[in-house]
Amino acid sequence: MKTVTLALSFFLVSMIAIAQDNNGVDITVTIDNVQSNEGQVLLGLHTADTFMKGPGIQNLQSNIEDGKVTMTFTNVAPGTYAIMALHDANGNKRMDYELNGMPKESYGMSGNDMTMGPPNFNSAQFQVANENLELNIRF
Repeated sequence: MKTVTLALSFFLVSMIAIAQDNNGVDITVTIDNVQSNEGQVLLGLHTADTFMKGPGIQNLQSNIEDGKVTMTFTNVAPGTYAIMALHDANGNKRMDYELNGMPKESYGMSGNDMTMGPPNFNSAQFQVANENLELNIRF
């Protein structure tokens, strides 16, 4: 009887663990116009509270091959998000600026709004529901 109870307990715990692993959706991001293979591309998944204020709620980085990267945010809960991308060519894990305040490195965001001025959450936001998403970001 103890063996059956123990086996049933392990089964229930493993089912709960599997259910917790699949609570969100995947967001796959592709950037295919990176100007060089030097450095890495950094991605941050942001909410309105974290956008332009530091690291995202999930952060990824990838080496560049033939001017292209593809990365996937996993287990993202339903909600409103934005993605910021940076080509960190020199590997210092931050955006570098010219003396006049203009960025030295390529960047982009979801929504691909590249108007003058700093990025804003409203133009970059998208909705996550119950289906996996695929996004393309341009630098």
